[in-house]
Amino acid sequence: MNKTASIIIVFGLVVVMGIIFFGGGDFGKNNVEIRDGIQYITINARGGYFPKISTATAGIPTKLIVKTDGTFDCSSALAIRSLNYQKMLPQNGETEIDIGIPKAGEPLQGVCGMGMYSFKIDFQNQAPQ
Repeated sequence: MNKTASIIIVFGLVVVMGIIFFGGGDFGKNNVEIRDGIQYITINARGGYFPKISTATAGIPTKLIVKTDGTFDCSSALAIRSLNYQKMLPQNGETEIDIGIPKAGEPLQGVCGMGMYSFKIDFQNQAPQ
């Protein structure tokens, strides 16, 4: 095998590993649902927050569900400054956070205790049906 082929293989492996470890598996994941008039947005916390960016509907009561599963890293220390929320999440389980009724164009940003990991939820007006 020549040097160029080796470089291409190594580069390909680095790209694939980056997608696996940094959230590439969340593309197309539906993490927003409305049940009984309440919107639920689910974020997974472990080695970061996934999905990193979500889009939800503004103007309806909304709750954020943060799921942890063996979460021992800094993503268990969650801060949402706009809600004055700062807590340690359990290592395993689900934490429900009441967001209230979000307004369009006012995103919600969460960040870990060290500022390394974050997520963002963009709120938009519901599209006409």
